[in-house]
Amino acid sequence: MKRPIVFRVLLFFLLTMMSGCLRLGPDYERPELDVEVPTEYENTAGHNGVPAGGEPWWQVFNDPDLNLVVEEVSRNNLDVKQASARVLELHYQVVQTRAGRFPQLGLQAQAKRQQQPIIGILPSGTVSAENSVFTLALPASFEWDLWGRLARAEEASRAEMLQAVEARHTIAQTVVAEAVSLYLQIEALERRLQITERSIESFSRSRDLVERRYRRGLSSILDVRQARRLLAQAESLMPDLRQNLSVAQHNLSVLHGNYPTAQPPRLQPEDYFKRLDPVPPGLPSDLLQRRPDIRAAEETLRSMNALVGVAKANRFPRITLTGNFGYSSDELATLFQPESQLYSIAADMAQPLFEAGRRKAAQKGAEARYQQAAAAYVKTVLTAFADVESALVTRREQIERRDRVVVFLREARAALEVAESRYLRGLLEYLNVLDAQQSLFVAEQDLTRVDLAILTNRVALHRALGGGWADPGPAEEPSRKKDENRG
Repeated sequence: MKRPIVFRVLLFFLLTMMSGCLRLGPDYERPELDVEVPTEYENTAGHNGVPAGGEPWWQVFNDPDLNLVVEEVSRNNLDVKQASARVLELHYQVVQTRAGRFPQLGLQAQAKRQQQPIIGILPSGTVSAENSVFTLALPASFEWDLWGRLARAEEASRAEMLQAVEARHTIAQTVVAEAVSLYLQIEALERRLQITERSIESFSRSRDLVERRYRRGLSSILDVRQARRLLAQAESLMPDLRQNLSVAQHNLSVLHGNYPTAQPPRLQPEDYFKRLDPVPPGLPSDLLQRRPDIRAAEETLRSMNALVGVAKANRFPRITLTGNFGYSSDELATLFQPESQLYSIAADMAQPLFEAGRRKAAQKGAEARYQQAAAAYVKTVLTAFADVESALVTRREQIERRDRVVVFLREARAALEVAESRYLRGLLEYLNVLDAQQSLFVAEQDLTRVDLAILTNRVALHRALGGGWADPGPAEEPSRKKDENRG
């Protein structure tokens, strides 16, 4: 037999494997939701156009400091870095899995010198002889993937990698949304601190005034107690506000990948709230492709589907081809002579005859895991719809609430002016002035809270829609490749 015969046989089986192997198990199809999906969201209020594309949505707040915060968080966040490393790990796992579909070729080299006894050659007894053996060989092996077990394994591994890619996108979105929400929360706490400090000054002046009038016999002790109560109530809020501000700043520092630190509160402008245009949510059916968590759940489902094929193929015989070609000689000088050639080729088939149903049970278990993933996928989709609907209805109700709080604030200021005017003319008890001051304080705090609710809901809506996100992570991701249907 000529020297290249082993490799010709292996090449034949390789081409057979690459050109037309069978894949056992079901081909992937997206499951039906079994839920009637409406043509538009219930709470769109007529704003159901096409959502924004890939531009950074946080720039709608028109805050350069916020843009810098998002840029730094996207660059340094440790959760994103961990997810990026996970993507790289699974990328190389795909490479390892795919390598199993190709012939494995090795190199063996051996130089051995040994001494062996030779018995019965001479009457005097045993003598010994020395000999040397030099070997150089190229062993090869190849599993003929006749049933598509290795192809399905690669399909499952690739889907697992793509699931990690989408999970990384979800983490990046979550981190950016959390950073923006914390930034808005910090600003709101700083405004509430300003309001409280301003109210404390006003309550202090009122207390001093009431105490002076009390000493002159012009006010009752009840007025004094009420003035002191309002002052103490406002002062009691300060430690809690400072604590919440520090905690929010610590959490934002951690998102930056920095040691948690706190800064003194900044002075916030009075005119800060701008009513942003509604976000067009698009069509509910588009959400299946826009949300990375839905895409991740589908990739998990695709992986589970491929593993069903792996489990089914494991129930069929495995055919392994092995070959070896090389040289072996007892003299190094004659190692590469034609008479020193060695070669071998073999085909092995292994098929368990009795395992008490172990492999069939493994297939049924894989099918059950697929059903679990299918249920998780449908739940993820429904949760995504709920996120969008909840964010839309929250926006509508919070905007209506703000309009009412603005009226409340306007009336509280007018009531305080009337109360102070009537009190100075001796037409009203000072308790009415104190009550008007407290109502104004509550209205200012409520307006700050509802403004924060509206702004953070804007963040939640963008996140729920899964659109308008630029990829904030610096890591390179493997490109998505379409699964092949043939091996």
